[in-house]
Amino acid sequence: MREIVVISGKGGTGKTSITAAFAHLASTQGGAMLCDLDVDAPDLHLLLAPDRREEHEFRSGFEAVINPETCVVCGMCFDLCRFDAVQRPSPEDFLGYGVDPLRCEGCKVCVQFCPAKAIDFNEKHCGQWQASNTRFGPLIHAQLFPGSENSGRLVALLKKEARTRAEAQGLSLILCDGAPGIGCPVISSLSGASQAVLVTEPTPSGRHDLERVAELCRHFRIPASVIINKFDLNLGNTQDIEDYCMEQGHAVLGRLPHDEVVVRAMVQARCVTELPATAFSESLRSIWERIVNLEPTAQARPELIQPTPNA
Repeated sequence: MREIVVISGKGGTGKTSITAAFAHLASTQGGAMLCDLDVDAPDLHLLLAPDRREEHEFRSGFEAVINPETCVVCGMCFDLCRFDAVQRPSPEDFLGYGVDPLRCEGCKVCVQFCPAKAIDFNEKHCGQWQASNTRFGPLIHAQLFPGSENSGRLVALLKKEARTRAEAQGLSLILCDGAPGIGCPVISSLSGASQAVLVTEPTPSGRHDLERVAELCRHFRIPASVIINKFDLNLGNTQDIEDYCMEQGHAVLGRLPHDEVVVRAMVQARCVTELPATAFSESLRSIWERIVNLEPTAQARPELIQPTPNA
């Protein structure tokens, strides 16, 4: 089973718009299991309009909860907590001590030393994950609650579900929209992936963050290829990025021009390849064909794939 993860070193490079277009193109070639791995700020659903079929709780980690009925108000938990998570009783509305879930680190010190055993240590409800249907195929996606942790673990759960369901449905391709950056969710997204597609833009920050995420792929030995979006913003920087990719052994799949069709597609909650053909969408179709036909040897030898100058 082939697993393609579309990632970027920074936000705002057009990664999700490109992934949605790839989902559309894949649906015309046998289909794919779609997966949104940006669990902190998912947005692939905005373009795919999923019909939610299943919803499950994601629980990870633990948090302390004080039972007011058994609390003897000794204050030991307040004194021992190094994270200021334990709150003093309110003089106006006395309910005993409480715990601020946003501050609680789950260290269990208060639970261990409470003389009245009045503190429960419950598994934390961190978010929801869903299995949905879209016009391009099945989608696995999730949303962490604000401030919740363990995004990497939730990404791993989504990838496991995607693989299991893809196999059950006879799908040979998993197409994932990853998170920006190089943090835990991105590392988890790359685990077991067949190929990483890196979306960048010809700006100093785009180049800098491309190098960071490319190094991450190299560390985990994931073949990486590159798409330069909005290449015509700065042709000099575009050439520098292509030279860097050539030196590092990353195939440049193609260039995408700056085009207002992307905004028009977003406004209509559609992907660019669903609208009348433009230079941008035709370039995307060419890039997708290159991804589909890309062999491991070509991924290691970028000279086997030459970008179209005006694509």
